[in-house]
Amino acid sequence: MRRPGVLRALAALALLGVAADHLEELTVAHYAAIPTIGTLFALDVAAATVVAVALLVPLGRLPGRAGRAAPPLVALAGIGVAGGSLVAVFVSEQTTLFGFMESGYRVAIACEAAAALLLGADLARSRRGRSPAPMPRQRPGSRRWRRECRGT
Repeated sequence: MRRPGVLRALAALALLGVAADHLEELTVAHYAAIPTIGTLFALDVAAATVVAVALLVPLGRLPGRAGRAAPPLVALAGIGVAGGSLVAVFVSEQTTLFGFMESGYRVAIACEAAAALLLGADLARSRRGRSPAPMPRQRPGSRRWRRECRGT
């Protein structure tokens, strides 16, 4: 099984950039003191870090279905973290979000957009290379044919 590709590695770096920027805002800019927003920033730092590390781990080496399912699920989780953060910052710049209003663009916006786009491209690339499951070579309707179709 291959190592994580360039797109996944770049997306992991972008998510780590999101985590670093939000950690800086949480501690240096004192967002931790803002009710609800401080908690959400801390959760975003944790989620972005966990997903970034998971993107770099060769999950495709897991046996069976887990090896096939884990990489796209982690990519979807990364899109969710980046996209959710991006939506939240845009909402907080237009109106209040839990009583908080953001002003000015930050590095995190570029990192969030980059992570979502890179992971979307990685998912599209990985889906394109897949072929459908081979059809069973038995007579349709036979017991063996039904068993092969069910995968048992």
